[in-house]
Amino acid sequence: MDSTLFIVIYILGGIAIGYVVSTFLVKKSRQKVISEAESQAEIIVKEAKLNADSIKKDRIHEAKEKYLKLKSEFEDESNRKKNQIINNENKVKQREKDVSKQIEQYKRKEAELESQKENLEAQMQIVKQRKSDLEKARQEQTKALEKISGLSAEEAITQLKETLKDEARSKASSHIKDIIDEAKLTATKEAKKIVIQTIQRTATEHAIENCVSIFNIESDDIKGKIIGREGRNIRALESATGVEIIVDDTPEAIIISGFDPVRREVARLSLHRLVSDGRIHPARIEEIVSKTTKNIEEEIVEIGERTVIDLGIHGLHPELIKMVGRMRFRSSYGQNLLQHSREVAKLCATLASELGLNAKLAKRAGLLHDIGKVWPEEPEQPHAILGMELAKKYKEHPDVCNAIGAHHDEIEMTAMISPLIQTCDAISGSRPGARREIMESYIKRLKDLENLALNFDGVHKCYAIQAGRELRVLVDSENVSDQEANDLAFNISAKIESDMQYPGQIKVTVIREMRAVGYAK
Repeated sequence: MDSTLFIVIYILGGIAIGYVVSTFLVKKSRQKVISEAESQAEIIVKEAKLNADSIKKDRIHEAKEKYLKLKSEFEDESNRKKNQIINNENKVKQREKDVSKQIEQYKRKEAELESQKENLEAQMQIVKQRKSDLEKARQEQTKALEKISGLSAEEAITQLKETLKDEARSKASSHIKDIIDEAKLTATKEAKKIVIQTIQRTATEHAIENCVSIFNIESDDIKGKIIGREGRNIRALESATGVEIIVDDTPEAIIISGFDPVRREVARLSLHRLVSDGRIHPARIEEIVSKTTKNIEEEIVEIGERTVIDLGIHGLHPELIKMVGRMRFRSSYGQNLLQHSREVAKLCATLASELGLNAKLAKRAGLLHDIGKVWPEEPEQPHAILGMELAKKYKEHPDVCNAIGAHHDEIEMTAMISPLIQTCDAISGSRPGARREIMESYIKRLKDLENLALNFDGVHKCYAIQAGRELRVLVDSENVSDQEANDLAFNISAKIESDMQYPGQIKVTVIREMRAVGYAK
């Protein structure tokens, strides 16, 4: 019993000692973990503070660099604008100096003219005095001659007239006989010339033309599609074709305005295809205009081939055939150039047959006589001379070349068909109407306006619209910046003012369009 109690007490004491020891060990282990965690937390906090300081310094450094960069860019931009303003002020001052110099020159010229006027009046007085002295001397000589001859001045004049009449009759009779003899030898040739000259005396000018085409639509709802959101479709169409599209209150009609018939036809056909297709947006517009332009080129060749076949002209060079097709879209003082040339060719063949000349050569020359008007490069020489050079280049008959070059008397006529071409050209233009040169000079002014802008660097396309009151210039966005576009508009305006004559004012619009293209594969 005592041993059992002792064992129980021993066990209970062991348990108590174990509990105390285990509690102490657990507490000590927990304190160790806590101290380690606290030390790690202190390390992490220190590292975080170091990283935060480093990041803060980097951000401050980056902010300073960005500030300095923006400041530098702002100063550069300010200096550039300041330099531009200074340059513009210098230009204005230079213009004022030029104007002042011109005014001074005009004043000097005016003074010189006044001085010359006074000298001229003095010289006129001297001339009048000398004339009066000469008249007195003549009267005195006449009186002296009358006294010597015993005849008055009127009687002497009458006798002299009678003597001269007799001599003139004698010489005229001899001369008429010689002319008649010569005429008998060359009767056929002279008769041909007389017939041609007679026709030439009866020819007059004619014709009118306009610069618009009408595109009919089924309903006015289509006008909204053609205009597009904020006008983007109509702007894309005008930029691609170079014409002005006028959408107004005219029912079921759209007006296409432009001085170039080919551009108007391209715009008309493109509108027709777009309306038929129903898909109208800038990308589709450019695609349709490109296809239509190619189709027009093919149609030009077909028109030329059909024309030469209808007229029975063979062996014509392909380039000349293409130029004949271009005549379909060109007007000469209001007449369609192709119809005019066909008519001249037929008239030349008929008259050549009547006069016993080569009808085939005459017809060929009649068709080609205005070929110089459709040469696209617009050289600085008359269209007759250019047409003659083109005919020589493509190895046409020398008589044909001479007839083309001489139909406006730019060169001497050496072939018998040459006056024939001139005559038939006038006959074709002699139908009732009012043939004016105003239209030709107007078109030439618009072409000169476009060519002037195309001579500037970076200009991609150029269109004169609104009867020459606006010039739209399309530039390459890769080569021309926004600022350079502003400078280009100013330079083109200054060039137009200095080099051209025009009514009113011309608005120069420079369009710089940026396009980004990507492909998904």
